[in-house]
Amino acid sequence: MLYRGGKEQKIRKYLLEGNFIDAVIQLPPNLFFGTSIATCIIVLKKSKNDDSVLFIDASERFVHVGNQNQLSPDDIAAIMDAYVKREPVEHFSAVASLEDIRKNDYVLSVSGYVQPKDTREKIDIAELNRQISGIVARENELRTQIDAIVADLEN
Repeated sequence: MLYRGGKEQKIRKYLLEGNFIDAVIQLPPNLFFGTSIATCIIVLKKSKNDDSVLFIDASERFVHVGNQNQLSPDDIAAIMDAYVKREPVEHFSAVASLEDIRKNDYVLSVSGYVQPKDTREKIDIAELNRQISGIVARENELRTQIDAIVADLEN
């Protein structure tokens, strides 16, 4: 529904051009019994002041209880606070204009508007290069020692 073409895109376009979509909230996976995939809430509003859409990425806001994920009271409060304030919060919420959504072919996928946190390991290239140089030097030293042992054995 959030990103497919065809009829789904026509429905999104109708709802957006009619100024009915107020917010899209991405929830964590495994939140509902029998549904392990992540789910979204699309908040519809009949009379909006502007044509912007709020996107909230709450996919990382959960506590794991038993076999299910749950929203804690703090998670719910954070989502509600973001919804009420309608302000961008880095890695959590973003407000997109109808024009931006049009340029994105009416796609409503939260990840297209809220930049996810970069959790990749930061690598110090200079330190890595020093380590590699040390390894190469040690390898050359060992190679020299091996060559000396082989030469001694041959004599």
